[in-house]
Amino acid sequence: MSLFTNTVPQPLAARLRPRSLEEFAGQKHLLGEGKVLRKLIESDQISAMIFWGPPGVGKTTLAQIIANRTRAEFVSLSAVTSGVKEIREVMQKADEERLYGKRTILFLDEIHRFNKAQQDAFLPFVEKGAIVLIGATTENPSFEVNGALLSRCRVFVLQALGPEDIAELLAKALRDPRGFGNQQIDIPEDILDKIARFANGDARAALSTLEMVVLNGDLDPEGVSHVTNETLEQCISKKSLLYDKNGEEHYNLISALHKSMRNSDPDAAVYWLARMLEAGEDPLYVARRVTRFASEDVGLADPRALQIAVAAYQACHFIGMPECSVHLTEAVVYMALAPKSNAMETAYMEAAADAGEQIAEPVPLHLRNAPTSLMKELEYGKGYRYAHDYEEKLTDMTCLPESLLGKEYYHPTTQGEEAGFGKRNEEIKDWKAKHRGE
Repeated sequence: MSLFTNTVPQPLAARLRPRSLEEFAGQKHLLGEGKVLRKLIESDQISAMIFWGPPGVGKTTLAQIIANRTRAEFVSLSAVTSGVKEIREVMQKADEERLYGKRTILFLDEIHRFNKAQQDAFLPFVEKGAIVLIGATTENPSFEVNGALLSRCRVFVLQALGPEDIAELLAKALRDPRGFGNQQIDIPEDILDKIARFANGDARAALSTLEMVVLNGDLDPEGVSHVTNETLEQCISKKSLLYDKNGEEHYNLISALHKSMRNSDPDAAVYWLARMLEAGEDPLYVARRVTRFASEDVGLADPRALQIAVAAYQACHFIGMPECSVHLTEAVVYMALAPKSNAMETAYMEAAADAGEQIAEPVPLHLRNAPTSLMKELEYGKGYRYAHDYEEKLTDMTCLPESLLGKEYYHPTTQGEEAGFGKRNEEIKDWKAKHRGE
């Protein structure tokens, strides 16, 4: 604290942080009337839990609301700023308070950043009730949180806010005296909608963008700040590229990317990729579409395509934009230059059509497992031949239902490596035809 602490203005997102459940936006599936998390907070019966969700959805805010309502001692630590010494002091004090019947709620922000050894240090205190642990993480706790610790916590999944929720927050920011309620702001509704969409579910990002455009608005002689599309484009470093991620242009662009890769045009594919990413598209969405393309349009013509696509998705997940743009570019160029085959797509669609018509077709007895004596008496598994018991690792046993015997779904192309798979497929068919009935 210093003499000038109170003279430094807080960011808009901090000034408008909800102080109660009534002010909290979104997460109706957890905090709506009668929902379990709301009941726990209102009754001050908090148990160990983890809030998992993307940035800006209210994980830390929820912890602060709990802190304001609880009668327990509330301690907040961040994995980014807290050291081992500080953690030990908190644990020791909580243990002492427990002897006097006092509860301690410990909020661990970014719990995934604590290593496994540090997480282990919390476990005995959680087990004996010295602390009630609340963790917040943007990463999947199944992978990032110690299994023993995770088993003692209930995981609440917080969802990205919808554009409607964010638009409501922006409108409130313009009305609330803590925001811009005491100022005259002229900002068209379509600009608020663009900010809400561009935020991609992150309330903090949306409020930060609103604050920037308001502060950079054109001030007229009457003291009214006018915000225009030009102001918005300048503040977010985008020029006429903003588009509705749920609207027609979104689907037009991903279609252009997909068809450019299918047509083996790497230059066009990279251009459409850049159009999407520079417009603020989620790189993980693009990576998912590229992964689909790897099997739908390349498939066994180049089996490495799927590996490249999945690796690009993981890279996007690890480092995000703007750095991951180069990984997506590598994947997109690879897909464009790879030999093409849609055999995987057509095989599944043909099989799905038959599966829909023959939905009740029973599994042949020789393909069924027989774990019980009754199943064996009913001849489950009778006639099954284990391929590894044979020199060629093949048998002439049929595996389709009787009504579909002889049906073929996989039609390999001669592109790339699929030519080899096609040759192998024909060799297997010829062998089975030759040995059938022997």
